[in-house]
Amino acid sequence: MNRVVFKNDAIVAVVGADHVATIELSNPPNNFFSLEQISGVAIALELLDQDDGCRAAVLCATGKHFCAGADFSKRDRAYTTDDLYSAAVRIFRTNTPVVAAVQGAAIGGGLGLALSADFRIAAPEARFSANFARLGFHHGFGLSVTLPRIVGQQTAAELLYTGRRVKGDEAVELGLADRRATLDSLRATAHAFACEIAASAPLAVRSIRSTLRGDLADRVEAATVHEASEQARLQRTTDFAEGNAAMAERRSPNFTGD
Repeated sequence: MNRVVFKNDAIVAVVGADHVATIELSNPPNNFFSLEQISGVAIALELLDQDDGCRAAVLCATGKHFCAGADFSKRDRAYTTDDLYSAAVRIFRTNTPVVAAVQGAAIGGGLGLALSADFRIAAPEARFSANFARLGFHHGFGLSVTLPRIVGQQTAAELLYTGRRVKGDEAVELGLADRRATLDSLRATAHAFACEIAASAPLAVRSIRSTLRGDLADRVEAATVHEASEQARLQRTTDFAEGNAAMAERRSPNFTGD
């Protein structure tokens, strides 16, 4: 029987009898960022770290999209970028191995959340994009560290400079995703992968994971400080206003460099 370990309005986390937890983003259809969502994931993982019944976790989402990032149409956000990134760093400091099941959009900060996981299973319909430059903006959520670490420096630069969308099949080719699964079997495939991890000795897995990740959390923390500073600077530019207007109007932006 599943056991609920944490729940708020944005996520729910349960642990199954097979030692695999499920952390589900639950603000469909877009699962836009909120502090409640990101801090909820952090809290859930911190609790799972202390739960002897959990050896691995699946990070997934209800609705059409995994996480479409920040909702820039809402100017009255009740949180700051610093608050959000502090919660993000807490995710990187946890110890439980995570497999992300990505359907639909993993865009902007949603890509950052997907890359916080150890592995990603992608449906063909998945769309990964670091679209910040297309908004006249600097990337965030530690992507300065995580994206090159996963796909290499050159591919990371291409994806960040162009903001282009990468579908599920190409994501596997680039190493952005580790396995492909149909939309109908996506969550089951991610769960089966997490069960493979959970079948190994849990102390050994955590020890190996710690060795492989090294100072990743410290690097992400330092990166988010710089990223937040650049985001604040660029938010005051004409190009940022144009990028947001173009996105809202579904047209190509006309950037002027101002």
